[in-house]
Amino acid sequence: MITISNKPIARGRTAEIYAWDEGWIVKLFHDWVSEEKIKYEARISHLIHTSGLPVPATGEIVNMNGRIGLIYQRIDGFPMWPDGLTAAPWRIFHFARRTAELHALIHDSTIMSEVPPQRERLINKIHDAVGLPADVRKKVLAVLQKLPDDDRLCHGDFHPANILITVQKEFIIDWIDATLGNPVADVARTTIILLGAAARQIQQPFYKWMVHLFHTIYLNHYFSLRPASKHEYALWLPVVAAARMSENISELDTWLIEQTVRHLKNG
Repeated sequence: MITISNKPIARGRTAEIYAWDEGWIVKLFHDWVSEEKIKYEARISHLIHTSGLPVPATGEIVNMNGRIGLIYQRIDGFPMWPDGLTAAPWRIFHFARRTAELHALIHDSTIMSEVPPQRERLINKIHDAVGLPADVRKKVLAVLQKLPDDDRLCHGDFHPANILITVQKEFIIDWIDATLGNPVADVARTTIILLGAAARQIQQPFYKWMVHLFHTIYLNHYFSLRPASKHEYALWLPVVAAARMSENISELDTWLIEQTVRHLKNG
């Protein structure tokens, strides 16, 4: 019987991470995360690992004192953000460019089995965004209807905190929101995540500046690697901002509505 230590290695919104057997960790989920969702994460993570992308291997589902856990390969590294940039802020250009390169690598992949469609996920999230004004929701859905589909693998939650850096290479984690769809929508999602993180740091101007600089470098490098219409990118921004409102980040609701409305006008 393997037991876990009392102190987690890391904590997230849905789970805590503990050391497990040698070379493995256990992601121990909070009680409110359904077993169905955990089983889905296990399936999707295993599928993407087998694609050859730099993703940790997935083990079995376990039960620890009434809580469900998912075993993952232990990666001896640190997240690019905040650990990497806090320790070496002068590497921001390298880290931002590397983030763009890894995102482009993901978007070069097509995995047809089991990965849900991006459009369906976005529509469901927009309908679930209870704080979104009805007229804004209608406009966003009309914009989404006109935007093109694709069959590329999209991470759905891609940002530097989900990139683990090791001596040999980087690993991309947290694939629960993966879909098949349009890469430009996935880039717009990263924009909303990064700029939303900056918006929450009202009293940390240097942090805000760092996030904005990181985002600018990332975005320019990504579009140099995978040229795409900046106009199309601008149209995706209100869609993904509205969809993010379904994630119950109350301190971001006002900012997300402002972003949705502003980008609808600009688009």
